[in-house]
Amino acid sequence: MSKLNRETFTTFAKIVLGYTVIVILWGAFVRATGSGAGCGAHWPLCNGELIPRSPDLARVIEFSHRLSSGLSLVLVALLLLGSRRVFAVGHPVRRAAVWSFIFIIGEALVGGMLVLLKLVAGNDSVLRAVVIVLHLLNSFLLLYWLTRVAFLAPRDLRASKVAIRSINITRFCVLTCMVALALTGGAGAIAALGDTLFPVKSLADGLAQDFSSAAHFLIKLRVWHPILACSTMLYIVGQTIFLSAKFPGVSSQRLGTLIFCLVIFQVFAGFMNLVLLAPVWMQLFHLLMADVIWISLCAWYFGIGQGFDAEVDLI
Repeated sequence: MSKLNRETFTTFAKIVLGYTVIVILWGAFVRATGSGAGCGAHWPLCNGELIPRSPDLARVIEFSHRLSSGLSLVLVALLLLGSRRVFAVGHPVRRAAVWSFIFIIGEALVGGMLVLLKLVAGNDSVLRAVVIVLHLLNSFLLLYWLTRVAFLAPRDLRASKVAIRSINITRFCVLTCMVALALTGGAGAIAALGDTLFPVKSLADGLAQDFSSAAHFLIKLRVWHPILACSTMLYIVGQTIFLSAKFPGVSSQRLGTLIFCLVIFQVFAGFMNLVLLAPVWMQLFHLLMADVIWISLCAWYFGIGQGFDAEVDLI
């Protein structure tokens, strides 16, 4: 820690961000494989033991997720301590590191709630659906603040040369894209839960379930996800075209193009997930793409008027 500088801190922040995405994906793997009850209704212990002595596969999957989540908490805590050593009081990176720590605690608490309330395995209650959505939104907010740490850490804060009003309007446009993606992600979490609890043998069988009046509420709700996804895709694509023209700097153009391509590809991945009947690996890839798009939108939001290019310096 004595040799910690801005460059080392930035590298560490990027590592923490990447590792957090892996932990989120592993949590989705726990849900998709029905391993959430692997440690019973015990948290943070596993079946009342610190280290399970007779683990089966479900217990190994769940316990390994708890270990990886615990390491994530330690890494974010170190990020918080490092930010206090590298940056001055009041610096945005320090504030972002504090919020990152708050939301990593939130991740642990929501995860514990799922276990203690037995909202795992075959539980198909409304409460589980609500907590699953809250879990995803908390994950998005955690990634937001970790991205802010990694984005701002290497940059010098200077006054912007772009009109404040223009910056605010543009940021609002990006923020609406982020809200639309978060809503779509919440619907996707419910759809994924429905796919896990009510698997189908064919696409025709799945469509019949979706429009059956006797279908479970999770099945009835999952039909909204592709509708929201397509609407969100059109909106974000339109905003990337508009904002790339408004801020023609090289970095802004590249990030806008990246988001444009990622969103198009994500809709294709969602279609393939539907056709392939939501296999676990495809669910994880779909979630990974959503996280990458979210992180890219966050970076774009921070970059508008904040040093994307020489003509748009940091404020």
